[in-house]
Amino acid sequence: MGAEMERASNHFSIREARGLVKDLSNPNPAIYWADFLTSILIGHASFAILVRWSSLRPEWLESNVASGAICVALFALTAICYMRSVMFIHELVHLPEEGFKAFRFAWNALCGIPLLVPSFLYYPHIDHHRRKHYGTERDGEYLDLSHRHPANLLLFVVAALVVPVAAFARFALMTPLAWLIPGFRVWVEKRASSMIIDIFYLRGDFGAESRKVMQVQELLCFAWCSGLVAAWYFARLPSASIATGYLLATTLVIINNVRTLGAHRWIGDGRELTFEEQLLDSVNYPHRWWITELWGPIGTRYHALHHLFPSLPYHNLGVAHRRLMDGLPSHSIYRQTERVTLTGAIIELWMRARNRREAEQAEENSSSLKRAA
Repeated sequence: MGAEMERASNHFSIREARGLVKDLSNPNPAIYWADFLTSILIGHASFAILVRWSSLRPEWLESNVASGAICVALFALTAICYMRSVMFIHELVHLPEEGFKAFRFAWNALCGIPLLVPSFLYYPHIDHHRRKHYGTERDGEYLDLSHRHPANLLLFVVAALVVPVAAFARFALMTPLAWLIPGFRVWVEKRASSMIIDIFYLRGDFGAESRKVMQVQELLCFAWCSGLVAAWYFARLPSASIATGYLLATTLVIINNVRTLGAHRWIGDGRELTFEEQLLDSVNYPHRWWITELWGPIGTRYHALHHLFPSLPYHNLGVAHRRLMDGLPSHSIYRQTERVTLTGAIIELWMRARNRREAEQAEENSSSLKRAA
């Protein structure tokens, strides 16, 4: 474990921290609805214009350079809006049932199903917040990246290239096969029904009601995939539209994977971590909101704060962080969770992994020399 973990205070007062933010725990439905609907509708509109730009392009716009710039701007706008819309899936796990049923339905109808990220995929996120699960093999959202070869960081990002294809295969092919083959159904539920980063994670049983939700949502995703295939085959959906969709999906996954690399320090080594260690292993990015909000929307740039108080709604995290920084003692370990830039945190992760790798190689060489002697 890192020196930061070793210096973790055993006297961090969760009661003191809670007292500073206790009035911020109520989510405001109006903010959720306005933010999500604005994001997803602009995203859908800009994507529709993007894939039809060749036919919508006005006659007076003769410059190919200008036309290309517009396409790039539309692509960027779509990516930003879709990224923000998709990240509401993180809020759905923590929102209360009462008062947000319609919002859950709308999110799945407008975003989860069309983008093949239905909300049932994120149920295992709860394991990431269980004190005794965090950082262990029971946590599907954690890898001991500081203890692995630094090349794994690149592989983690490059893996985004296969995620859109895997998602389509999950609902277009695996779903109907799972209906027909009971044994395969079990495999699909455990190994292909979670948004996680640990490919060896096994999804647990979240109850009969969640299984019903899963079955309904995967049926809708299968219908959506079938409709896309039919539109491509019979209605001659342009291949350019499919390519644009794939490129957009890959871009979103890459952004999210890079964001994930900076969400933690990844110092865990597979054992159970104390509360203080878990807090120090998570990162906040409260500065430069005009850029951090693009790659870490819907509160995901306040990841350490979210681990401290998972029930705080995203729209109150900024206020909560400022209160904690103003109200907690100067020696509070919470102050160590801040980072200024995502790139800086990832470089730190790369250096930790590289230094550990070099230390292990030096130890192996020393052992080999001793044996040879």
